[in-house]
Amino acid sequence: MVHEHDHHEANRTRLAVAFAITAAVLVAEVVGAIWTGSLALLVDAAHMLTDSAGLLLALVAASLTLRPATSQRTWGFRRAEVLAAAAQAAILLAVGLYALVEGVRRLMNPPEVSAGGLLVFGVIGLLANLASIVVLAGGRHANLNLRAAFLEVINDALGSVAVIVGAIVIATTGWTRADAVAAILISTLIVPRTVMLLRETGNVLLESTPRGLDLDEVRRHLLGVPHVRGVHDLHASQIASGLPVLSAHVVIDDDCFHDGHAPELLHELQSCVAEHFAISVAHSTFQLEQAGHRPHEGHMHD
Repeated sequence: MVHEHDHHEANRTRLAVAFAITAAVLVAEVVGAIWTGSLALLVDAAHMLTDSAGLLLALVAASLTLRPATSQRTWGFRRAEVLAAAAQAAILLAVGLYALVEGVRRLMNPPEVSAGGLLVFGVIGLLANLASIVVLAGGRHANLNLRAAFLEVINDALGSVAVIVGAIVIATTGWTRADAVAAILISTLIVPRTVMLLRETGNVLLESTPRGLDLDEVRRHLLGVPHVRGVHDLHASQIASGLPVLSAHVVIDDDCFHDGHAPELLHELQSCVAEHFAISVAHSTFQLEQAGHRPHEGHMHD
């Protein structure tokens, strides 16, 4: 538990540093967008605004996950990271769609854009994003919250590259539509990834079976344990990243309740799912039943 707490604390520190960097660049890009009149820079500034809010949300969620479980919240605030990731993804999706629509509009009616100022602020944004990427890279696989934050700064970095390329094109060719093209490119980078993240967080919130876990295979393994006669009401869900839970009603030989074998059988069932499906003993729950008990349970499913 101490190691896990230290791990969460390290992730919170990463998010705090990334938030500070992103907030500073946001201020610079807002000034730059007003000065240059660039849509790409304005969209990137709006993206930075949502990223700052998203990183702040992620930072709050990371702090909440450090709180211990209570009798009112038996899992603590572990699901806060999933809620934060979903909120970040929803905001990013809105920004991406806005950039796409506005970019198309500006392709048809391009405004004047200051290429020099656009290039300067694009470089500033890229350097800051690279710094945030370095900070968050070590924890990007820790949970959905960190993954969403890392995805945001990656998208920001790609957006800054698009701004820089657009500035160079405008400066060398005078083709001001390059700014709108850069904005559209940023949106095409944002939307698909955010949709995937929204789907993944939605699956967790809807308590869908965790990705990669085949319940038919779980059932086959459980039925292969000696003295097991049936498995029903098999459920699996995910509380947060890396925290799958599983429960089932297991029908066993009647003799197991009389010869004292039931406790040993329970250990075998929990060891089975821990070994083959990486679900810890503490997070697998089995109700052992005699064959005659099932009619007393009312509505059931396999």
